[in-house]
Amino acid sequence: MTKAGGSSTARPDLRRRRGLSKLEQGYMGFFLVLPWLIGFCIFKLYPFVSSFYYSFTDYDLFKGVQNFVFLDNYIDAFTTTKNVRALQVTFTYAFMTVPLKLIFALFIAYILNFKIRGVGLFRTAYYVPSILGGSVAIAVLWRALFKSDGVVNTILAMLGFESINFLANRDWALFIICLLRVWQFGSAMVLFLAALKGVPEDLYEAASIDGASKSRQFLSITIPLISPVIFYNLVTQLVQAFQEFNGPYIITNGGPRNATTLISLIVHNTAFKDYQVGMSSAMAWVMFVIVMVFTVIAFTSQKKWVYYSDDDGRG
Repeated sequence: MTKAGGSSTARPDLRRRRGLSKLEQGYMGFFLVLPWLIGFCIFKLYPFVSSFYYSFTDYDLFKGVQNFVFLDNYIDAFTTTKNVRALQVTFTYAFMTVPLKLIFALFIAYILNFKIRGVGLFRTAYYVPSILGGSVAIAVLWRALFKSDGVVNTILAMLGFESINFLANRDWALFIICLLRVWQFGSAMVLFLAALKGVPEDLYEAASIDGASKSRQFLSITIPLISPVIFYNLVTQLVQAFQEFNGPYIITNGGPRNATTLISLIVHNTAFKDYQVGMSSAMAWVMFVIVMVFTVIAFTSQKKWVYYSDDDGRG
């Protein structure tokens, strides 16, 4: 009787434990993702929503929100000379760096795709700038290279040429900043190289038999088959170009005469030098909308030029 009674009381406990374990298993995925979800809400969602609210106010870094100005900050973003100039410089910077970086990355990847001795060492060497390029130290080094008594001007003087003050010349300063961005082509190059290795060799052999030249094979076979990677690199590099900050801030600090002042610098200076967080938030949202528009255009246009090897062959 004791055993029977003991077993009968143990069975509900066992069922309760089984039910609890099933409940735990059902919510296990939620518990695993909960730390990320908390971090996302604190560090992503809250700043995103609060900046949108502050963009309609005159929020001061020390005085806080005093008035609700509605669209005044956005009107100033497109009418103030300084802001309009920053928009022009940002577009120039993006449209210079993105195509040059993609072309250069594809060119190097195409060369490294050939079977040559020591190609692994070259791949690593070309990828290093992408690892170091965004750091403050490289921006300082870049400034030291192109300053009036830097390495580049020293070499020019040795060759008998007149030295150029690159960082104080409006025509050269933006080009030097763009050159730093193009130099960081390693990540795009690695993706292009992986895509090139995925192109079937028999397609090139068939094209050669039909009499197609190397350039024709590249345009008719290589480009279409790696177009998804081209599209991915285009979108990511475009977004990164509009977010560029370290290079212009450290190398030229937006000068000379605002020649390298990007929207990101305007956002920073307005918030932390002028303490106008409301205006800074509006400029940040202007930059966000610009990036979104270009991203939507890219995704919309991919149906006409990006080839996917799925059912219908198009994305």
